[in-house]
Amino acid sequence: MFPDSVIDAGLIQAYRETHYQVHGAEPFTLRVDEPSAALAAAHKRFRSDCSAYITACNPFSEDVGAASNAQRHADLGLELSRRSLAHVEGIGQHPSNQWPGEASYLVFGLKLEAAKTLGRALKQNAIVWSDADAVPRLILLR
Repeated sequence: MFPDSVIDAGLIQAYRETHYQVHGAEPFTLRVDEPSAALAAAHKRFRSDCSAYITACNPFSEDVGAASNAQRHADLGLELSRRSLAHVEGIGQHPSNQWPGEASYLVFGLKLEAAKTLGRALKQNAIVWSDADAVPRLILLR
């Protein structure tokens, strides 16, 4: 499916199965490749035609510990605010494996190339990105 990626196929599958929860006033959950009416409504609410679900936690899927992840998440939130990007906190959690949920943000108005650049700067393997059709897509970065 992703023949050019250096990411393990099992890890890619875990990313595809993860529940990308969005918190805030109107919480909802994103699933890769499943259209989301709630995401479409959020795009409208934030006057955006795209969004990226992104985390700063566990660079390249290496557990760096709770304290480091909390600091990375806080730093990302400050960066998003500095850039005046509307965002809502969330958590990415696989429904059955033992990997801890990762604090994340759904960021509105982040075009695909900008989302990839940010994900790479955060040393992430992947992001979840949606355009105006509100279908979350797994975007591998390595």
